[in-house]
Amino acid sequence: MKTFFPSESCKETQLNALNPQSWLQVERGKLSKISSQPSSSSSSSIESLIKVPEPPILPFFKPVDYVEVLAQIHEELESCSPQERSNLYLLQYQVFRGLGEIKLMRRSLRAAWQKASSAHEKLVFGAWLKYEKQGEDLIADLLGTCGKCAQEFGPIDVASQLPLDINVDSHERLFINGNQISRHVSFRIGDEKIVCDRKKISCLSAPFNAMLNGCFTESLCEEIDLSENNISPSGMRAVNEFSISSSLNEVPTNLLLEILVFANKFCCERLKDACDRKLASQVSTREDAVELMEYALEENTPILAASCLQVFLRDLPDCLNDDRVVEIFLQANRQQRSIMVGSASFSLYSLLSEVAMHLDPRSDKAACFLEQLIEYAETDRQRLIALHQLGCVRFWRKEYEEAKHLFEAALNAGHVYSVAALARIGYSKGHKLWAYEKLSSVISTVAPLGWMHQERSLYCEGEKCWEDLEKATELDPTLTYPYMYRAASLMRSQNTQDALAEINRILRFKLALECLELRFCFYLALEIYQSALCDVQAILTLSPDYRMFEGRVAASQLRTLVREHVDNWTAADCWLQLYDRWSSVDDIGSLSVIYQMLESDAAKGVLYFRQSLLLLRLNCPEAAMRSLQLARQHASSEHERLVYEGWILYDTGHCEEGLQKAEESIKIKRSFEAFFLKAYALADSSQDPSCSSTVVSLLEDALKCPSDRLRKGQALNNLGSVYVDCGKLDLAADCYINALKIRHTRAHQGLARVHFLRNDKTAAYDEMTKLIDKARNNASAYEKRSEYCDRELTKADLEMVTRLDPLRVYPYRYRAAVLMDSLKEKEAIAELSRAIAFKADLHLLHLRAAFHDHVGDVLGALRDCRAALSVEPNHQEMLELHSRINSHEPLI
Repeated sequence: MKTFFPSESCKETQLNALNPQSWLQVERGKLSKISSQPSSSSSSSIESLIKVPEPPILPFFKPVDYVEVLAQIHEELESCSPQERSNLYLLQYQVFRGLGEIKLMRRSLRAAWQKASSAHEKLVFGAWLKYEKQGEDLIADLLGTCGKCAQEFGPIDVASQLPLDINVDSHERLFINGNQISRHVSFRIGDEKIVCDRKKISCLSAPFNAMLNGCFTESLCEEIDLSENNISPSGMRAVNEFSISSSLNEVPTNLLLEILVFANKFCCERLKDACDRKLASQVSTREDAVELMEYALEENTPILAASCLQVFLRDLPDCLNDDRVVEIFLQANRQQRSIMVGSASFSLYSLLSEVAMHLDPRSDKAACFLEQLIEYAETDRQRLIALHQLGCVRFWRKEYEEAKHLFEAALNAGHVYSVAALARIGYSKGHKLWAYEKLSSVISTVAPLGWMHQERSLYCEGEKCWEDLEKATELDPTLTYPYMYRAASLMRSQNTQDALAEINRILRFKLALECLELRFCFYLALEIYQSALCDVQAILTLSPDYRMFEGRVAASQLRTLVREHVDNWTAADCWLQLYDRWSSVDDIGSLSVIYQMLESDAAKGVLYFRQSLLLLRLNCPEAAMRSLQLARQHASSEHERLVYEGWILYDTGHCEEGLQKAEESIKIKRSFEAFFLKAYALADSSQDPSCSSTVVSLLEDALKCPSDRLRKGQALNNLGSVYVDCGKLDLAADCYINALKIRHTRAHQGLARVHFLRNDKTAAYDEMTKLIDKARNNASAYEKRSEYCDRELTKADLEMVTRLDPLRVYPYRYRAAVLMDSLKEKEAIAELSRAIAFKADLHLLHLRAAFHDHVGDVLGALRDCRAALSVEPNHQEMLELHSRINSHEPLI
């Protein structure tokens, strides 16, 4: 999910001065290069190009110790009532959101939906999941072609979820009084008389029973005038029919509304419920819902109100652009909200405020929804989240006094991250020292986190600033601002190689658009246009509508300008470049070449498919899925389209349906990609060891079909892996060697494994060294090589892995295990803790729980177990460890 959070960093005067044409002066060599003595004008141009925005204040729940919070939530889930579960899973969602864990966020939302205790919670969380899965309608359509229903989060039948809850009042059992009167009664409405069954009408409600059978004069009348009761003759006839048949068949909407008001006036609960359900079944469009919600709230009809609400929520985000809908959500009082959404008000306004912030974080409706969220917060944690979020909206709107009060309230409620916003507000008023001291106070009183030092660096200069930024990176290497600041500072001082090395440090493991943009600016200032073009094309691949320089200039416009200074490649040149970069494991470079190739008349389906493979390798699943869908859209034949549909289904967890598509494609035409898909999906999904021979056969069939060397190298590599698993090392080695002959560089890793299994550890080490030398992205190669050397070299390789990609968890686990073996328990736990601080990883938490258990820290072990089970609830080993530790939990 892409969200724009405004930054306060760049001064508006500088932004207004930015013009894409202005830096063409730098491009065309009219100004000296940065490596020479800069003139004042070139320094100014460079300065405008390498502006680094301050890190945004994020509207997320960011507890100081997320592990403790996850553990508390898990513990509460073990003992809470069913009515509390959905809100606890919503809180869990907020924790994972603050950690940037997209998959875990969705899983928490799914759990909230699954554990919903009411129809209102069910429809809110179902709509939220639908909103999160925007753009995935194609998947449901593809599953439909495979005979599988995909309406997992489809609309619920509100009427069945809200059963009839009417107390059969005593008036329905009262005997008719002893008066000798007619069994019929006529109701006069204007000039018309409607003859009704007295007993049937009296059973509709206590007021009717009292009127017709009690002490009122009407009980003796055979004709009663109802002309002043806002019911038409047609309406009364329908009421009479209902009193006899208990149904409202063929009654039009306008008459139902009339009857509903009448039923409410005379307390006819069964009649009202029937109107409620009948009207609810007729809500299908936003227009219906807007019109009928007013009646639902006025007449207290919860089924109709919930049906209208469902239509609104399933139309997100578009319905929030309709002022009538927004007014309904904002103008309803507490009683009306109870009618509309039951006890799920906090969940509803959590969803609405999130969608509104995605649409425009500075909007009035975002602020208003968050005010409602604060009002409906039931717990301290819910309240502090809402306070911080509203504070962010006020901050972005430059309403600093209101923002300050909200952030102070959030901080006092325990949300330490809100201090970052308070420091920004203080600084904006000229209180720089106060801002610095405020953050210093936090750093000295809690276990410091990376963001704390990052924020404090904004309020100091020189060595102090650099020290804070280095500490921020040490504590949380995923923060992009420290790398960008250091790189920009080095660039301004004309230390170009170090500047590029610094920004490349993070781009090796985190493909952040803002970092690619900064590197693009570096290359632009250095007049290295081919590299600048590479980065802007990678940016456009990831985000086609991306805008640079704080949103002032479209990236596509900058690309057009840079292209003027780069030689055009022919189709043959592009394929050679792609082959070279793919072979050297230069994924960003490969993305750029494919982007350029897509401008030609080449087969776009194949190119988009290659693009999706690279994006998956770069851990960009959303962009990869977009590319796969484009591949399907541009497929040149039915059998090719079926292959891409198979990959779409496979990548979204529908393996069997992916296999089905592969088989359909093969029936039409035997192709490399169809056989490869079938082999890949089968190898991944089947637990039967005998399927290996089938996978081998499929890969051999694939290799017999026409394809380019890039894909054949991958097939040979996969075939080698299957042979290794089957113990056929000679055949595996042949596959890997043949793959290397066509420059499939990753085959070095498979061949190293063969050497190792042949007890030739030295050859395995040497083979991995070849991969390290060839690959531009080689953290995984260092990690693999560490398995083939002695302890000291292993430690050196794993230290290199952590420098290249601090998100890889194996090195931390290895170092911790070595420390534990050396009886350095505190150091072992600390090694795991430094990674856990910025990465919620099951294996890290599992190992730390075991270490805590080993040293007798039962509470620490239990905390880590519970947090780990929040990350992966069904992990069997974790469940067993949790059960064992829980059995001897100390009493507090």
